[in-house]
Amino acid sequence: MSKSVVLGFSGGIDSCTAAQYLRDEGYRVVALTINTTNDQALLEKAESKAKELGVEWLRYDAVELFRREIIDYFISSYSNGYTPAPCTLCNTRIKWRILREVADSLNIYHIATGHYLDIIERNGHLYIARALDSTKDQSYYLWGISEDILRRMLTPMSKVHKSDIRQNFADKRESMGICFLNGCHYTDFLLSQGVNLLPGNIINSKGEIVGEHNGIARYTIGQKRGVGIPEGLRVIDIDSKANRLIVGPNNDLYKHKLYVNESHIINPEELLSADNITIMIRGIGRNPERPVKVESYNDGYCVTCDDPAWAPAIGQPLVFYRNNLVIGGGIICSFE
Repeated sequence: MSKSVVLGFSGGIDSCTAAQYLRDEGYRVVALTINTTNDQALLEKAESKAKELGVEWLRYDAVELFRREIIDYFISSYSNGYTPAPCTLCNTRIKWRILREVADSLNIYHIATGHYLDIIERNGHLYIARALDSTKDQSYYLWGISEDILRRMLTPMSKVHKSDIRQNFADKRESMGICFLNGCHYTDFLLSQGVNLLPGNIINSKGEIVGEHNGIARYTIGQKRGVGIPEGLRVIDIDSKANRLIVGPNNDLYKHKLYVNESHIINPEELLSADNITIMIRGIGRNPERPVKVESYNDGYCVTCDDPAWAPAIGQPLVFYRNNLVIGGGIICSFE
């Protein structure tokens, strides 16, 4: 049916609003809740909200797939001293692929979620674009989605301000953080999964021992609090093979060259030739503001920053923008 849509649906403010907007535009909405963690309360809430809205509700069980693709990756990343990006990976490997799969099984073309994003066509290509509400824009997390999926996406939240819709809901709570942690600290989760957080040395750039850590997975690049190091120092590197932290002054965290692999680029020629490419290495926080130079490098890209990036970490996504369009992205594998 051309006027039907499969909507990723949690029963929260955003997905309920998306369902209402799509329904009011004349779409037959099939609300699909993807079960990734066997959270029965979430499933019951989603089913109840779909019933309130008068839309069809379906459940898709993806617990084993989510465990294999997201949770195992999360554990492995921290165990090796990397900074994982589970929400980005989930969008690419789980959420949008399942939406397309279910839509195909129902002979429905359109798919959607409650994400704050837009889609714009330029020069024969489709791009994720920043949403109107910059405080809720989620384009950073969607750089890995292919054009064949973008072509089928509807964007009901592209012109919505969150502050305008929250007042319509009695329950104004929002889901924050990583879903499978259920509010606990990630190190507690790692311990519950059998990860052995072994103590080790903290050294400075001269190789001198300046302290002891209690497991590398407890620390992130740029961290200064809770490390037990002299004033003025931060974690500047994590050596997982030697099980040690390297600390140094804040200036050592600024990097002029970033290398990325596992990339997805909409139009590689555009990325390499445009002079107004900017980057984001974190969804919230410090990012280089000036344009960067991008060159092909091995099986990925080398990004040169005149405005250096602060505290990049191996495993973080690096997302390329051209004005408000997402050109693509990749995973940081090294820096200098």
